[in-house]
Amino acid sequence: MDILGDMNRLELMVSVCLLLGLESQAFSANRPNIIFIMADDLGYGDAGCYGGETIATPNIDRLAKDGLRFTQAYSGGPVCTPARAVLMTGKHNGHAPARDNVPHYHTYLKHADVTIAELLKERGYRCGGIGKWSLGDADTEGRATKQGFDMWFGYLNQDHAHYYYPEYLDDDEGRLELPGNGVNRKSYAHDLMVERALRFVRESKEGPFFLYAAFALPHFSARDEDPHGFTVPSTEPYSDRDWDPRSKKYAAMVHMLDRDVGRIVDLVNELGLAEKTLIVFTSDNGGHKTIHKRFNTSGPLSGYKRELTEGGIRVPFIVRWPGQTRAGGVSQEVVAFQDMLPTFGALAGAQSHNVDGLDVGDALKGGKIGEPRRFLYWDYGHCRGKQYSQAVRMDDWKGIRSVRSGNRMELYDLSKDVGETRDLAARYPGVVKKIEAIMDEAVVPDPRYQVGTVYKGRAIWKKGL
Repeated sequence: MDILGDMNRLELMVSVCLLLGLESQAFSANRPNIIFIMADDLGYGDAGCYGGETIATPNIDRLAKDGLRFTQAYSGGPVCTPARAVLMTGKHNGHAPARDNVPHYHTYLKHADVTIAELLKERGYRCGGIGKWSLGDADTEGRATKQGFDMWFGYLNQDHAHYYYPEYLDDDEGRLELPGNGVNRKSYAHDLMVERALRFVRESKEGPFFLYAAFALPHFSARDEDPHGFTVPSTEPYSDRDWDPRSKKYAAMVHMLDRDVGRIVDLVNELGLAEKTLIVFTSDNGGHKTIHKRFNTSGPLSGYKRELTEGGIRVPFIVRWPGQTRAGGVSQEVVAFQDMLPTFGALAGAQSHNVDGLDVGDALKGGKIGEPRRFLYWDYGHCRGKQYSQAVRMDDWKGIRSVRSGNRMELYDLSKDVGETRDLAARYPGVVKKIEAIMDEAVVPDPRYQVGTVYKGRAIWKKGL
């Protein structure tokens, strides 16, 4: 019996186990908590740190001061549902399972779709979501708790999110009933969701956790809920302004959003989680065209929500991760919603497959994106007949093919013309040809999202433009 040899082998095994254990602990400690806060219809120019001068946003501005502010960040789409589908799946608008807001009954994720929450959950994250989901109703396989979320509180249905005093809110697999709330207005949905978000952070402080806070503010309300288009408990601190009621309510909504971004950040700091937590703040798409001009919601950009000009798809995007992200910095790196799944996955030690996004982790820390990007792609207007539009960003070139130009390509150099005022298509036919080829190849046909029109409430499909 080789006792000495057996002892050496035993010591080696113990050493390996200890090393593996230490490596595992180190890996666990390096996986950051991730908080992704997304406003609904907040324009690129609304917040002070993006040039806004009318509405005070001290907490969002502080987040930018303590973190990194991106000037070339893009949503996944110009409206709610496709933006969320691109974010959750890492696939751009031509591949994502939900490509438009209508028809709503088709905008559901399937079991085969892989979401950020599912990817992180496999790596030991507790995943919680609050706010506006839009990707699957309660009776579908697309509901949030069937797509990787351990907790969901808020609105599953797209239309339900238009009510700020709803009769119920979706609560995990059930409901929080709020009988009579539409009349007595005792419970403002946003306040309830913020409290649930804070509770989730407290309960998950041992980490790692992923919080997706998809707030509905400052999206307009359902028409039968408020005649002025926005529903808010108070117009403070703008009640005494010589403004129309709609403007006061919009400003108050942005104020509430800013206040509660601050509450979440303050809680992270209070719990000693600042250096362990990556916080992202953004908006799902551009601001609405009916917002009063005094707010300059699109800032220097052209267009609004529902358009593929920069004002419809370029969004505020702020990242804070003390010790990792360059505080007070400004990044001109081009990042997009489809990048979040592969980026968050990489931070958690998971590999992502079959996605269109890139791992932009270095950019989130203030560096450069390591992998060259071929293009960014968007489209909009399925089942809206001649409203169907496509857009591509290739390097600094932006091409738009839409009804406003008779389906002729418009071409802009964003490095010199962020407002998209000078159409250069006639001067650069070679660039136009390349972008047209990208538009043709970027779309994988989906019978739910063919180009068509609507007649008496029924979708009548047509092929092509």
